[in-house]
Amino acid sequence: MSASDLNPSFADHFLVALSGTGLAQDYFHDSISLLVEHNAEGAFGLVINRPLDTSLAELLPGFATAGAKHQLAGQRAACRVLEGGPVEPNRLFFLHSAEREYPGTLKVNADIYLSTATELVEELRHDAGPAQIVALLGYAGWGAEQLEQELAQTIWLLTPTDADIVFTTPMAERRSRAAAILGVDLNLINRAAGHD
Repeated sequence: MSASDLNPSFADHFLVALSGTGLAQDYFHDSISLLVEHNAEGAFGLVINRPLDTSLAELLPGFATAGAKHQLAGQRAACRVLEGGPVEPNRLFFLHSAEREYPGTLKVNADIYLSTATELVEELRHDAGPAQIVALLGYAGWGAEQLEQELAQTIWLLTPTDADIVFTTPMAERRSRAAAILGVDLNLINRAAGHD
């Protein structure tokens, strides 16, 4: 048995918060997060179902001016902005489709990339860049073994990722769609029953 078998990585998975758990009054209540990194030191993820009442044009200086100058239809300026998590809430991340890569881009999987590069921001200013993109402010983090303990307590349902859920599924449906990947109906889940 290899070390990776003993310490599996949960990166490139969704964490679906289960109702009726310790998260009922917690920040993560009714959330779904995309786990980007997970190792012995902890985990890094982004909540993907908490829309903010703001746009990129409002967040980035000069964005609206550049859009007006280039007579944009406003598609990039209206890019959806989500609350990615409680840590560093002013830090901007982008999840995007995989046709473009930038300096420092992290490949979550073949269909989902994570970038923070200024080159991406400049492309967006000119209504260019990846076909699918979501902006997120902040991130979610877990310390060493914290996520493993929470999974053992049946706080989360761990499911495979799906790019459609990240980029196109309506916010209210994201948790149930992710659970359905495993054939789970969140309306029928009983905390006491647990899951593996």
